[in-house]
Amino acid sequence: MRAVDTNVLARLVTRDDVKQVAAAEAFVTKGAWVPHLVLAEATWVLSAVYDLDAAGIATAVEMFLSHQDLTLQDSDAVAAALARFRTKPSLGFSDCLVLEVARKAGNLPLGTFDRQLATLNGAQRL
Repeated sequence: MRAVDTNVLARLVTRDDVKQVAAAEAFVTKGAWVPHLVLAEATWVLSAVYDLDAAGIATAVEMFLSHQDLTLQDSDAVAAALARFRTKPSLGFSDCLVLEVARKAGNLPLGTFDRQLATLNGAQRL
């Protein structure tokens, strides 16, 4: 299976460049894998560059999860991160993803200096 980069996911959500959207859609129709790093970068780009709020980020991640042609790395961990993010969006999606990937790998607690992240089950403030 082929993989996609952050900008491909951004085009699928923002649809801000007709040529690039068409190219992105054509590429993913054959199936495409989305690694965690690309997903985390995409949520950052959508927030920082396109000013999507937490609800918009959650909608984008849900779209990626349910997209018929995208396969997300550890989609169950991504879905758990999305659920956690929806309950505590001030954390940011990438923090939720890091915690859920660590949980899935059996590598808890997740040590952090982040006060908000440390309030979640499985995280430990250092």
